[in-house]
Amino acid sequence: MALRRVGIDATVVERHADDRYGAGAFLTLGSNGLQAAASLGAGAAVSDLGFPTPELTMVSGTGAVLGTALVSAPAPQSRTLRRNDLWRALRDAAVADGIPILTGTEFLTARPTENGVRAEFADGTTRHADLLIGCDGIRSRLRGLIDPAAPTPRWTGLVGYGGFSPAGLVDEPPGSYRMIFGRRAFFGHATAPSGESWWFVNEPRRREPPRGEIPQSPEDQRSHLLSLVAGDAGPAARLIGAATEFSVASGIHTIPHLGRWHRERMLVVGDAAHAPSPSSGQGASLALEDAVELAVALRDHGSDTPQRIEAACEAFTTRRRPRVESIIRQAARVNNTKAATGLARVARDLVLPRILRATAGSPQLRDTYDHQVPALVPTASAPD
Repeated sequence: MALRRVGIDATVVERHADDRYGAGAFLTLGSNGLQAAASLGAGAAVSDLGFPTPELTMVSGTGAVLGTALVSAPAPQSRTLRRNDLWRALRDAAVADGIPILTGTEFLTARPTENGVRAEFADGTTRHADLLIGCDGIRSRLRGLIDPAAPTPRWTGLVGYGGFSPAGLVDEPPGSYRMIFGRRAFFGHATAPSGESWWFVNEPRRREPPRGEIPQSPEDQRSHLLSLVAGDAGPAARLIGAATEFSVASGIHTIPHLGRWHRERMLVVGDAAHAPSPSSGQGASLALEDAVELAVALRDHGSDTPQRIEAACEAFTTRRRPRVESIIRQAARVNNTKAATGLARVARDLVLPRILRATAGSPQLRDTYDHQVPALVPTASAPD
């Protein structure tokens, strides 16, 4: 959609053949992500999804309030929304823009040609383009083609779970997260305007468990999660026990630094290039920013010759790398507090209130949420 607004035709190729791609629990779009969505023409599509969540309250496992943190600019306010709703809204907006979306086609490999790059797919088809952009996530296949020495996803020490519980179980106003540092797990929840509770659990694990060891069925997840939050103050046990929906559970990984984002008309963006952990609350927002910034780079440097495309990709990488890697480092520090045990947990509960007071309204927070990408005004050659 961003490319279309600067007069560049784009085709989306998606390996999933149906709506399973949109499966999952929920995520937060920061103020910066909402502004980026508006810039690429999707503001109206996402502005009413979910509900505003501009702040969060930190609570110890004993129920003591440790402090609050603002995680939003004044406007637009950060919003929590179902991942599936966001995916559908963006998909529908792209289709309305006339952008071709080919589904059920899995990318295999790509190779440069004299006048572009040729991508090969599992169904035996090939497609040729001036630029191949890998939006294929933390397990990106294109990343390894660009840089065979690229790092593999790094284990964060956390397993993530999520779910939804019916209204009436907590007496808290909508619009604010409560984050609870339990003895065996980190629990976060927010109340939707309907009264429904949206919640997640981060379970610390010293070693990454095989996927088969992570409980997936609702019954297994409920039993496992109840054992993790047993004895902690707050509504975690009540919400998990009454949950009507559980998301797919998985280990949490990150890509903190990728040496090369592009090579020979191939480029990775979003989680494929710089995956923060969910603790950042910024994964989707940074991907939306990438879309706009890449379109701006191609508009400003040109896309009609290999040299100009290369210059645009390099300018995009140079501009984006400092910001995204700073946010990734911030999220890594948050992960460490979630996994604290013993004396480290006691020290965290003593120090965190002072840290929250000291960082309230800090330049770091403003840089994250007040960040604005350029406005994309459709060119005369781009479709309305």
